[in-house]
Amino acid sequence: MWQLDYPWLLLLLPLPLLGYRWLPAYREARSAIRVPFFTGISRAIGGKPERDGLRGSRAQLLLNMLVWGLVLIACARPVWIEKPIEKRQPVRDIMLAIDISQSMETPDFANSAGQRVDRLRAVKEVVHDFIVRRKDDRLGLIVFGSNAFPQAPLTLDHASLGLLLDEVGIGMAGPNTAIGDAIGLAVKLLDQAKEKDKLVILLTDGNDTGSAIPPQHAAELAHRHGVTVHTIGIGDVQASGEAKVDLDVLREIALNTGGRFFRAEDRRTLEQVYAALDELTAHEVQTLSHQPRRELFWLPLGGALGLLALYHLFSLLLARLRMRRVEEA
Repeated sequence: MWQLDYPWLLLLLPLPLLGYRWLPAYREARSAIRVPFFTGISRAIGGKPERDGLRGSRAQLLLNMLVWGLVLIACARPVWIEKPIEKRQPVRDIMLAIDISQSMETPDFANSAGQRVDRLRAVKEVVHDFIVRRKDDRLGLIVFGSNAFPQAPLTLDHASLGLLLDEVGIGMAGPNTAIGDAIGLAVKLLDQAKEKDKLVILLTDGNDTGSAIPPQHAAELAHRHGVTVHTIGIGDVQASGEAKVDLDVLREIALNTGGRFFRAEDRRTLEQVYAALDELTAHEVQTLSHQPRRELFWLPLGGALGLLALYHLFSLLLARLRMRRVEEA
């Protein structure tokens, strides 16, 4: 569809007619000789006396009105409005932080086929399903052991995220567990994002043994930056040393950031945890709409210029024809 950006300019269309009707004709004083037998001379040479000026030419008046109308339409800015283009933009960023310390190789979980596998392999399967369900959110991946590393930036390309998740291996970030550093890195990456909802889903099977930032301080930092941290503990509370999962710290992190704490003892409960997180963080997108506009002012403007050019060209040709007739006579 097309529209005029300034349609009120069309109110000026009758302005030339009002000027033609009410304004006096322009007269210019010139020196001349009055010839009482001018009519006879004109007839003798085959000419016809005419009155010069706008009032004496209806064709020129019509042309001027048409040109005025076209120029006015061009000034009113005609545009062609294309069909709206809609874009769905996420309003939530989710950073997945997964423990890949040495204790994650413990084979006490089962895969989808019921076979005994290590904890990391079972976590990967469940996280893959979670990624598929979050198609409208930007997701990122952090892996941590003795240190925390960004495995994948925040992205809507979930296929690439899944491939990067598959490449994660046990011990590639070190044998220890740096929960505080993982939260700090997640806060840093999410702080660069512009979305209003920022979440971290942290999964670990141990306790913090090597962080430069204590987990409690990292949780306070996340709270100040508006980042919610959901924690999942999958380790053995009966274990000793570094392999023992610190559920109290995980509860405290979730409580201080407005998140939830979950305990998953096997793959089935881990699936339930991610299903609960999927419901807890409902899908929400922002729809942006844009209608492309094509400028059309050049069409009436070009028409006005073309009419003027044709008129003057026709007048020039007509004048030359008359001169030839006079010379032949």
